[in-house]
Amino acid sequence: MNRAVLEQAGIEIADRAPLRDLTTFRLGGPCRACLTCRTPEQAALAVTELHRTGEPQVFIGGGSNLLVADAGLEAVVVRYTSAIAQIERAGGMLRVAASTALDALAAYGVQQELAGLEFLSGIPGTVGGAIAGNAGAFGRSVAECLEQVALMDHTGRTKDVPAADLECAYRRSRLQESGEIVLSAIFRLEPGARSELAAERERILALRRERHPDWKVTPTAGSFFRNVEPTSAAGARQAAGWFLERAGAKTMRVGGARIFEKHANIIVAEPGCTASDVAALSRQMADAVQRIFGITLQPEVRFLGEFIES
Repeated sequence: MNRAVLEQAGIEIADRAPLRDLTTFRLGGPCRACLTCRTPEQAALAVTELHRTGEPQVFIGGGSNLLVADAGLEAVVVRYTSAIAQIERAGGMLRVAASTALDALAAYGVQQELAGLEFLSGIPGTVGGAIAGNAGAFGRSVAECLEQVALMDHTGRTKDVPAADLECAYRRSRLQESGEIVLSAIFRLEPGARSELAAERERILALRRERHPDWKVTPTAGSFFRNVEPTSAAGARQAAGWFLERAGAKTMRVGGARIFEKHANIIVAEPGCTASDVAALSRQMADAVQRIFGITLQPEVRFLGEFIES
């Protein structure tokens, strides 16, 4: 890759960057290099340049939904995230760079008296990652107010597509299979009273503080498994945590990986924990639910690198 071209565009390059510093689990070995991009233009340039030179690349956002192997990655990581929200308003529409933090987008909607995104309050990660995984909470999901997205393929080619083309379903979109990357998005929102929106945002933040570990303090990726879609085996139950708790997950531990005491679907990493510990614990959890309920849990967390099955 042409480092001078990338650096001239404002892209930060760090060789042998430890990926534990780039994820909320704070686990994982180094990558060949990390290119930190903040704008759609920088992300497109980085991907185009790496494709031109044929270097293996992995694209990530804020690192909130990742488990990186202890050996790291023999690839260049393109990290698309920004501490500064990049949002433009036009009436009830918001155009947002996918590098923007989800919580910053939720706060912006409240400040602008636009309703529809309060449920995202307190969720870590970026807008791009949330769209790819159709993130949600409290019965809501990102796809409900998504109008249009700008996508980029692995060569750097870009196109605008309507939200319907993403084929969003519960915690998934076709982007998880296609590998296309969200550069920016347009959301359509409704007017709302600031006082009511602010109260709802604070209610949601309080619930998160009560039920979830603070990812800024405690290494975690939040909910590890997707909730269960209704089946004859699951009945009316959907929360993966319900099945995990009854399968005895809260008593499980592998090395420095343990279950959060208030939520059976959350793994936290204690000092000395390895990514292999977390992977092994997640297999124990899934195996217990399969054995007792006949239900196969699907991870929400994305695994990067090589993990050895025990």
